[in-house]
Amino acid sequence: MLTRGCAGGVVFIKDRVFIMKNEKGEWVLPKGVIRNNQLALDVALDRVKHEGGVDATIVSPAGETSYEFYSVSRKMPVCNKIDWFIMEATSKSFSVNKEEGFSEGGFFLIADALEKITYSQDKSLIHLAYQKYNYYINKEIGKTIV
Repeated sequence: MLTRGCAGGVVFIKDRVFIMKNEKGEWVLPKGVIRNNQLALDVALDRVKHEGGVDATIVSPAGETSYEFYSVSRKMPVCNKIDWFIMEATSKSFSVNKEEGFSEGGFFLIADALEKITYSQDKSLIHLAYQKYNYYINKEIGKTIV
């Protein structure tokens, strides 16, 4: 089995999260394969920008997920291990990359995104990342008030 390291972003702006619809009709988060000794956080930021046209900054690590599939082109099973990062968008601007196979996307209210998102582990990831993001935001607000 081929194992690939990947990285992606769970991008929030206030009470919304960015998701996209891929060529298979699945609602997903932006992610990509780590190549040439790149850092996971650089790949995550790059994929968020390249796939979704979103400018964001990293808030915190979000955890790791993995999934397996059979690659027809490689004629072997592949395991993608994804390092996720919680990110905050600088604005609600986005532009899904249609050349990469994405047909639509956007910043959705958390409840709406959780209904749309295709995979259960991504639902759990969004839910937990949003709790952590809220903690970060409230902590930052607390710092500025004090």
